[in-house]
Amino acid sequence: MPKVSEVTTEADIKPKSMHRAKIWSDVVENLYRFQQAGYRDEVEYKQVKQVDQVECWPETGFVKKLQRRDNTFYYYNRQRECEDKDVRKVKIYVY
Repeated sequence: MPKVSEVTTEADIKPKSMHRAKIWSDVVENLYRFQQAGYRDEVEYKQVKQVDQVECWPETGFVKKLQRRDNTFYYYNRQRECEDKDVRKVKIYVY
């Protein structure tokens, strides 16, 4: 699976399918953070906010800060925030 910084964005790219996460991973953690802020994933975030780079923690690679659609910010910790009970809520989109 691609890391957060490796995802490419094109104009109006839409997912082909979706499935739910079964186990926690770094990818699931970042998707959890994007979805908590109201976006599908990094691709949609970059399209809506017109940014090239998402701010990440250098130690872990997890998303550090996201701006919601109403322009408020979500700040995240360096450590895991997606608890085991929330893993199944995370949607993984396939492009």
